[in-house]
Amino acid sequence: MKSEILKMLRESEDYVSGQQICEKFGVSRTAVWKAINQLKEEGYEVEAVRNKGYRILASPDVMTKEELESQIDTVWLGKPVIYFDEIGSTNNYAKQLGENGGAHGTLVVADMQSAGKGRRGRGWDSPSGSSIYMTLLLKPEDLEPNQASMLTLVAAYAVAGGISEQTGLPAKIKWPNDIVVNGKKVCGILTEMSTEIEHINYIVCGIGINVNMTFFPEEIKDTATSLCLEYGQQVRRSTLIAAIMRQFEKGYQIFMETRNLEGLQEAYNDLLVNCGREVRILGAKEQYTGKALGINPQGELLVEREDGIVEQVASGEVSVRGIYGYV
Repeated sequence: MKSEILKMLRESEDYVSGQQICEKFGVSRTAVWKAINQLKEEGYEVEAVRNKGYRILASPDVMTKEELESQIDTVWLGKPVIYFDEIGSTNNYAKQLGENGGAHGTLVVADMQSAGKGRRGRGWDSPSGSSIYMTLLLKPEDLEPNQASMLTLVAAYAVAGGISEQTGLPAKIKWPNDIVVNGKKVCGILTEMSTEIEHINYIVCGIGINVNMTFFPEEIKDTATSLCLEYGQQVRRSTLIAAIMRQFEKGYQIFMETRNLEGLQEAYNDLLVNCGREVRILGAKEQYTGKALGINPQGELLVEREDGIVEQVASGEVSVRGIYGYV
């Protein structure tokens, strides 16, 4: 009920009376009073005026299940929300849900991870109170295992769109799964799946975003940044998550209509930071330089080599670097 009351207060332009809340949710005034006090304890500034009711004056950067539920306004994605103050890994927990009948669209969010991970088993530093660590559990119907990697690109499209919507920052994609702002990384995406021969049991899409961090270690400060540092002020994580859910739900629907990226190809390429620029391809068997031309409908990066031959580069097989730096 607390999340519903929070949403009701947010959506009202005026005071909401205790009687209105009681009638809407079928609860007592005492229950309403307790819920309001809990919101105050969590940091919300709620004004109470006799004969008028309640209204929210200020909302801090709170991360709770109720806060997220009150912000997320999608049809199905990000529902239900499962929230932890601390967890080992949101991806690992989402995989457990996938193995045990968890619902398609479930969102797992944590304020802190003790065992966060990035690509190729690397660790992902996940301190509390400053960033977003979340994973979506997806169970797409009639999607073949070799098509699943394209959802990483759908996620990147959604994150870049959500960041730009909430902050106005020029969020771009470094193919296939990093989001950069002003040439530095702010987000990484890790997609994992459980499959049988020709059937996907589930997919988990983990998203980690540097939101309000103000310090980075010496070894990564030239390639990593946060939204706060680039935007110049704190960013509310719950509203950003809600924006990403809206973008992801829209992108997912477009993707599932064709089971490829044809419908998102132009929009993705517009966000691709490397598009039209020289890149270095670092593969297991060879390394070469060329010009990135954008993605094809399968999500492969098209790279024109110096001899004019256009290569189709698949994600997971290579690393892509800028000629003069990270991008």
